[in-house]
Amino acid sequence: MADRETIGVIGTGYVGLVTAAGFAELGSDVWCVDIDADKIERLKAGEVPIHEPGLEEILKRNAHRLHFTTDLAPALEAARLLFVAVGTPPTHSGDADLSAVNAVVDAMPASNSHALVMKSTVPVGTGVTVKRKFAESGKGFSYVSCPEFLKEGSALKDFLNPDRVVIGDDGDWAGDAVAALYAPLNAPIQRTDIASAEMVKLASNAFLATKISFINEIANVCEETGADVVEVAKGMGYDERIGSAFLRPGIGFGGSCFPKDVSALKQLAGNSGYHFQLLNSVIEVNELQKRRVVGKLEKHLGTLIGKRIALLGLAFKPDTDDMREASSLVLAARLQAAGAEVSAFDPIAEEAARPLLSGVEMAESSMSAISGADAVVVVTEWSEFLDIDWVAAAATMNGVTVIDGRNHLDGGSVRAAGLTYEGVGRGGDPS
Repeated sequence: MADRETIGVIGTGYVGLVTAAGFAELGSDVWCVDIDADKIERLKAGEVPIHEPGLEEILKRNAHRLHFTTDLAPALEAARLLFVAVGTPPTHSGDADLSAVNAVVDAMPASNSHALVMKSTVPVGTGVTVKRKFAESGKGFSYVSCPEFLKEGSALKDFLNPDRVVIGDDGDWAGDAVAALYAPLNAPIQRTDIASAEMVKLASNAFLATKISFINEIANVCEETGADVVEVAKGMGYDERIGSAFLRPGIGFGGSCFPKDVSALKQLAGNSGYHFQLLNSVIEVNELQKRRVVGKLEKHLGTLIGKRIALLGLAFKPDTDDMREASSLVLAARLQAAGAEVSAFDPIAEEAARPLLSGVEMAESSMSAISGADAVVVVTEWSEFLDIDWVAAAATMNGVTVIDGRNHLDGGSVRAAGLTYEGVGRGGDPS
């Protein structure tokens, strides 16, 4: 393998660690910098602080190319491209909190031979602001926007097989260097201006969130009219103008990207003097889906006071332990507020979920969570839930209600066990 450019990655969360692992797999030496000393020591010891399929293996395979430190200096000495992958969580106003980004910018020394490459999701206009800071301080840094499009649970696959690579730059050496790093992936590379690159990320996630909320609305209408949303989505998906991706109804989207980016784009529009009405509806529908689960439980059980509800799955999606904006957090809180007792099981996310779910009984298995339950709610579509023996489960339950919030189970098998099954939007499907 030909020599590859050495890079720096600032921030070792989901995006930073996957980016570092991906570039190391492509042959680059990577200096990973984080202010969390405990996390850096864990990484040095070979311990991976997040759950992402394949990540531990790829980090071990490329251990000789990966360097972990809390000191920015060695990264600056070894690399001219510094990828920024720090958090930009929403503030109470809905704007992105750029304090971590600003701290990175302020920490940069004067240099005409370095560039910051922004992986963190930032508002449109951030690049202009950062470039102005560099110019006013005489630091001479170049700036590139290179948004990430990684899906948790398949992040490494997404890095190594991207749909596209978007690079926003000023047409200087830095943009060329970033493009060269991604060239071996043989993906479409879009070179554009910085503001447009920043908008691509927000617009992409907002559109996908809109698609989810749309099919959830269709599912709700299907429940009232007797149609089956699974068949409806299948018929829609055959249309190449629509496509089948993100046409699966459920109890709402969560995670670190969709809720934050939808809110950020709505806020950005508002700050610019434009009222983004569509995104208001996307957010409203997403919250409605969680409330509808409580309504379905009340339909089957009557009052929820004293009832035991088992939640299967806690992470916002399968194959990750990420609890950010997870539907389970809202659902558990609403069930407890209605007087219910809540038990829960997640095969990966228990450690991350426990401090966030006060009063929820954490079970060691799905069967343990189900035991004694008046109703079961599938919250996250973990594959292992497909193997539940519902005849055995029914024998341990206090009630008969199963609410499948992801249309994940075989409804026929659940009903054959003598249980009452209800999915999302399955008005015309008795199975």
